[in-house]
Amino acid sequence: MLAYAIADNDLLLDAPERSYILKIRDLAADQKPREKLLKHGAQALSSQELVAVLLGTGTKREGVLEMASRVVKEYGEKSLASQTDAKKFADDLGIPLVKAMQIVSALELGRRFHERKSGALRTIRTAKDVFHYFRDMQDLPKEHLRGIYLNNRQQIIHDEAISIGTVNANLIHPREVFKPAIEYGAAGVILAHNHPSGTATPSDADIEVTRQIIQAGKIVGINLLDHVIIAKNKYESVKVDYD
Repeated sequence: MLAYAIADNDLLLDAPERSYILKIRDLAADQKPREKLLKHGAQALSSQELVAVLLGTGTKREGVLEMASRVVKEYGEKSLASQTDAKKFADDLGIPLVKAMQIVSALELGRRFHERKSGALRTIRTAKDVFHYFRDMQDLPKEHLRGIYLNNRQQIIHDEAISIGTVNANLIHPREVFKPAIEYGAAGVILAHNHPSGTATPSDADIEVTRQIIQAGKIVGINLLDHVIIAKNKYESVKVDYD
């Protein structure tokens, strides 16, 4: 296996014709996210419940539990944890900007505390490492394109959700890939995106996007180390000339 080298709670009640998503008022008092947190601690809450506590309330169109579940399901936990752009986050998911700001602020606090506690940076050397790092992408219902940004020791200094939706050369601009690389002083970039269809075989669009990013990387002096397709329990690198 080649190693990379860098050159210098939603609850659903099913019925035959419709599903009903439980709202806060439908839950027993000790099962409501805030009350559950007070009684059992934050560790007892699911990711959806924690997001619901952060959101506080829903909107006229969408209850807080439904919104929280959609945020976690459509964005994915790994992508959610790395989100820093509240405006993009709100636009991607169609949630109020103030609620996106609440989530992004809480995540930033968590990142800072974790970095100070752990001190160590994770190393990525192969496509298999990428697959394990982004394992949560296997189950996402939409295509996500994510970037891993590495220093010259193959250590992750940043990761970011670049886009959600069909990965197409006409829709993905190299500046969206390399802007974080420049901002964080990365020496190399790895792209990864999922195929909800279950196949890990790169499409023509995947290959074209990769070619485009490779050429842009040569201009800005930042290497694209790989583009990994992630499917259910499998992965594959996009086979393009990286030289």
